Amino acid sequence: MINLKVGGVPEHFNYPWYITLKNKEYNKHNINLRWQDFHGGTGQMCKALREGTVDIAIVLTEGIIKDIAAGNPSKIVQTYVKSPLIWGIHVAAKSSFKSISDLENATIAISRYGSGSHLMAIVNAYNQGWDISNLKFKVVKDLQGGIDALSNGSADYFMWEHFTTKPYVDNGIFRRIDDCPTPWPCFVIAVRNEILNQNPEAVKNVLNVINETTKDFKKIKGIDVILAERYEQQLEDIKEWLSITEWNDGKPITSNLITRIQNKMITFNVIDEKKNSKGFIKNMYI
Repeated sequence: MINLKVGGVPEHFNYPWYITLKNKEYNKHNINLRWQDFHGGTGQMCKALREGTVDIAIVLTEGIIKDIAAGNPSKIVQTYVKSPLIWGIHVAAKSSFKSISDLENATIAISRYGSGSHLMAIVNAYNQGWDISNLKFKVVKDLQGGIDALSNGSADYFMWEHFTTKPYVDNGIFRRIDDCPTPWPCFVIAVRNEILNQNPEAVKNVLNVINETTKDFKKIKGIDVILAERYEQQLEDIKEWLSITEWNDGKPITSNLITRIQNKMITFNVIDEKKNSKGFIKNMYI
C-alpha cells in the first residue's frame, strides 16, 4: 500500500473526500489515504506541504500560488472547485461599524499571513480604493480565533467563507456587512513535488476517484439534508450554497489561468512579480 496524507478545511466543500474515504475507494488502488483537518486554512496547509507533514492539500488558489512563488516545493495538479468563494466581511454583532467604508482604517483579523483571510482582505481593500500599505492585521490562527478577536475587540473585522460563518451571524456573534467573491476559481489541489516524482500513478488514481465523486455530488439523494446536519447549517443556506458551487470535472489547470490570476495578484499587490506559470502546475493527464 502507498501511504498518502491529504488535508483540507473541515467544511462542506470537502465532504466528497469524506464519502470516498468512508467507502474505502482508494484502497482499491492500493492507496492508504488519510485525511487531516486544517482549521487554520490555507496558510497552515502551505506550511504542512513545505514540511512534508501532508502530501496533498485542497487549498485556496491565491494562497498556494503565492506560496509556490515563494518557494513551496509543490505543484497545482487541478482545480477542485471552479466557482468563486464568497467571503463574508464580518464585524462583531454589537460593533459600531455599519458599512464597508467604515472599515478603511480598522484592524483585520487574519488566520495567518498568506492565508485566504489575509489575501482577500487585500483584494477587498483594492476594490474599495483604499491604501493597501495602511492595512493593519492581527493574526488569530483560525475561525475560533476570529470569533474571539472580534468579541474582545482586539480586531475589528474578519473575512471568512460566507456559509461557514452563517451560523455565527444567525446566533448573533457576527454581523455580516457585505460579501467579497474571489476573482478566480477558489480551490485547487496541490501535491508535493516529491510525491509527484515518486508516485505519479497514485496521484492520478486519487484525482480520478475524487473527480468521479464530485461529478455527481449534487445528485446524491438528500445531500442537502446531510450537509445541513453535519455542518450545522440551515437547510436553505446549504441549498443556496449547492446552487452556486461548481466542482471541477477533471480538466487539468492551464498555465493561461495561472497567468491571469498572477496578473490580478500583482494588481492587488499580493505578489511582487509574475513567474513562469508553467512552473506552478503539473498536468497529470499528459
